[in-house]
Amino acid sequence: MEKAKISASQLFVLMVLFQLSNALLLPLAIEAGKDAWLAILLAMAVSMVLFFVYHALYRYDSKSLPFEYMEKLIGKVFGRILALLYILFFMFIAARVLRDYGEMLLTFAYPDTPLFVVSALLILVVIYAVYKGIEVIARTGEILFVFMFLLAIGTCLLIVSSGLVHLSNLRPILEDPPRIIHTVFTKTLYFPFGQIVVFLMVFPYLNQPKKMKKTGLLAIGGTGLILAVTMAINVSILGEDLTARSQFPYLATIQSIEVAGFLERLDVVFIVILVIGGFVKISVFFYGAVIGSASLFKVKKPSQLVYPMGVVILLLSMVIANSYAEHINEGLEFFTPYIELPFQVIIPVFLLMIAFFKNRKKKHIANQK
Repeated sequence: MEKAKISASQLFVLMVLFQLSNALLLPLAIEAGKDAWLAILLAMAVSMVLFFVYHALYRYDSKSLPFEYMEKLIGKVFGRILALLYILFFMFIAARVLRDYGEMLLTFAYPDTPLFVVSALLILVVIYAVYKGIEVIARTGEILFVFMFLLAIGTCLLIVSSGLVHLSNLRPILEDPPRIIHTVFTKTLYFPFGQIVVFLMVFPYLNQPKKMKKTGLLAIGGTGLILAVTMAINVSILGEDLTARSQFPYLATIQSIEVAGFLERLDVVFIVILVIGGFVKISVFFYGAVIGSASLFKVKKPSQLVYPMGVVILLLSMVIANSYAEHINEGLEFFTPYIELPFQVIIPVFLLMIAFFKNRKKKHIANQK
């Protein structure tokens, strides 16, 4: 662990920006149709329960990284294997998010620029932030949060004043409840909410551990509301079919804004908002992989690992899929059910159960003495 501390407000900002990031980029929970916003709210509620699992693991040993207490819980060999798997998991998601943003920038800003160049420029900024440590990432997040918040409020006001919102597109509500539940437990719970599992690598740096639970729940709740409102706006303006067909529905919504006959084509607002979130998300996953590798392989200076691991993430983002369509399909059909479910839900719950029985055994032995 590096010698660093972050405040509860900085943790809140990081968690909000982290969860928004590429969740704003995609038609989130659109499998639930017009009730996508309801699916997001339900996923938010379920993820709060999952967050209690992460909080309980953090309380088991709040001063250590999870990779350190994994060895105490399941033994040195299995603990180190599991730690290595989590490092690969963090790096793979960082690469996927980097690919998301590279493809988005190519589509709307730099169509003639090679994907490798755009992705390399993005990862260079992230590498610098991670090299400087979690405190720099957190302070940068605070600054970017204010900027992103002002842009988001301005965009919402423009959308409302443009008269494009048609609430009839959201009716009937609760048209297919089983479809909503299926969407939550097969898609939306894991992306973006379940991905906060990486914050187990960040929680030990919190300078006020008692505020961790409240901060995390507020961040999840705030993010869920923002994403639900965003999807409700997308569907109310574009309609269910167009939202489902659009690669980037939030962009299509912003492009439809026209106020007073001259204020229109605000694509740059969309790009700025998303790049801010993407920077934070890639940085947190990258940092989790770096600090975890340093802990696993006993590297005294984690910064020594930043550049080589950054190059690996860049190259991985280029080879994970041949096209953006394949990249998205891979995430929906394979990555979520077979990778995210175990790492976000099954393994943390399994570790918590072991921790519970070990603590119970210790108390029983102590009472006998």
